[in-house]
Amino acid sequence: MKILILGAGQVGRTAAYQLSREEANEVTVVDINEEVLRDLQDRIDIRTVAGNAAYPVVLETAGAAEADIIVALTNSDEVNMTACEVAYTLFRTPTKIARIRSAEYTSRPELFSEDALAVDVFISPEQLVTEYIERLIRYPGTLQVLDFAEGRVRLVGVRALQGGLAVGRRLSELREHVPGVDVRVLAIYRAGRMIRPDGETLIEDGDEMYFLAARESIRRVMTEMRKKEETARRVVIAGGGNIGLRLAKALEKSQQVKLIERDPQRARRVSELLENAIVLNGDAADEELLVEENIDSTDVFAAITNSEEANILSAMLAKRLGAHKTIALINKPSYAELIESGSIDVAVSPQTITIGSLLAHVRRGHIVKVHSLRRGAAEALEAIAHGTETSSRVVGRRVEEIPLPQGASIGAVVRGDEVIMAHHDTVVSADDHVILYLSDRRHVEAVERLFLGA
Repeated sequence: MKILILGAGQVGRTAAYQLSREEANEVTVVDINEEVLRDLQDRIDIRTVAGNAAYPVVLETAGAAEADIIVALTNSDEVNMTACEVAYTLFRTPTKIARIRSAEYTSRPELFSEDALAVDVFISPEQLVTEYIERLIRYPGTLQVLDFAEGRVRLVGVRALQGGLAVGRRLSELREHVPGVDVRVLAIYRAGRMIRPDGETLIEDGDEMYFLAARESIRRVMTEMRKKEETARRVVIAGGGNIGLRLAKALEKSQQVKLIERDPQRARRVSELLENAIVLNGDAADEELLVEENIDSTDVFAAITNSEEANILSAMLAKRLGAHKTIALINKPSYAELIESGSIDVAVSPQTITIGSLLAHVRRGHIVKVHSLRRGAAEALEAIAHGTETSSRVVGRRVEEIPLPQGASIGAVVRGDEVIMAHHDTVVSADDHVILYLSDRRHVEAVERLFLGA
């Protein structure tokens, strides 16, 4: 597949890295900064073109006429939309994906209808990150909460802690503790190493566990992994940018929200846009301010400013002063594990979240949902099983008969409104939504081929 990525910023570089690792892809990156392109080309096997991504001659040089997909990820919404329009008008590029940040555009879906702008799919990183953090706040104790099958199934990452009823017991005993709830543990990471779980696996204190369950069963399963935690009531948000404002709006009706913004003009503007949240003008890394605002009684402190260093420092300070759970937005996914091993509970990477949404539109084989896990090393996929027993290698077969690559497992099957946790004898039917876990994302192509029926 020939993929043209416009923009070599953080998201563009991450997309190039992820997609170029798959043998079937030919990746070309366009950016106005030649130095950034040289650095990128030294690191990964891609082609680069320097120039304005919206200019016809630049797109032609980059191979837009032969490209299967154009992914416009520059920092300018206008450049991204124009590039998609030019690619469609001049080169009839089949699929055009654009990153759109401003709510002025995303709040008007008619702009992206069939007879309007030539953008097939738009991705809003700010909205994706806001929804991600909101789920973390609504489910205390979680490391990740990811939706599948339109929210009917959720994959949850949680750290098992001493005091949880399941700690020290075998996985097979989970059924006894939560009768009537079907749950599937897909992976366990212990001291950084993956353990492939089975019924005899003992759950230990500190295990990082990923499990699948129906949305309504998540809280019951969580209480088995760690002591029951009350729903977060008091939330402090550091940063009044696009994400901070969106998050405050999403939470202010059900939680007590305080938002700290350093810039006085922005603080005033944010206070006008919020109804119930309290907006404070100040520095979130100011110990005196945090103490004055009773940070020790805060359930969640979310540091989501534009500065990675400020987020890390303010979250560490808030934790030391007594905040129950701290979340920090970081720009380098590789730092996440290092940060989470310290005093910060969850490190959130916008690139990782955005890439998951992007990959769902790039993948072949009826892949409709993709989530990156473990800093991009693993993936969880939702694929639709199409075809018949004779034309498909999935339809009509028991899970144990499906030739999955090493490290891949089927966690659940969603059939209409029914959620079926997958066991060895579960039979996949046509049009089922199949949720898979891949401990090594390098096997994605093999899974794609399975669902292509090739």
